[in-house]
Amino acid sequence: MRKGLLAALLLVPFAAAPAAAGFLDVRPFEGNDTGGIIAWSPAIAHVYRDIAAAHCAQWNKAAQITSVHRRYGDYVSFKCHFPKGYDPRKWMVYGPPVRTLY
Repeated sequence: MRKGLLAALLLVPFAAAPAAAGFLDVRPFEGNDTGGIIAWSPAIAHVYRDIAAAHCAQWNKAAQITSVHRRYGDYVSFKCHFPKGYDPRKWMVYGPPVRTLY
């Protein structure tokens, strides 16, 4: 009985370790077709607008930065919206415009 209990107590930490893997990881970027967030770091201080614009361009939308918190653990948030003058019928016939609207 004691050997079984001792074996169980020794194996519990090994069973719980995979459940905690990635618990404190912060994903650097998260988004969908309506917008997203970018984890702040000094490395992205000059390129977060480009990251947001490239993400929204996947859906032929323009990016608008909604908030910037310049400290670790916070995020830069943005929303994706259709550019002013968007007409889906024209885009189906002629395709999206060549230039990117920021």
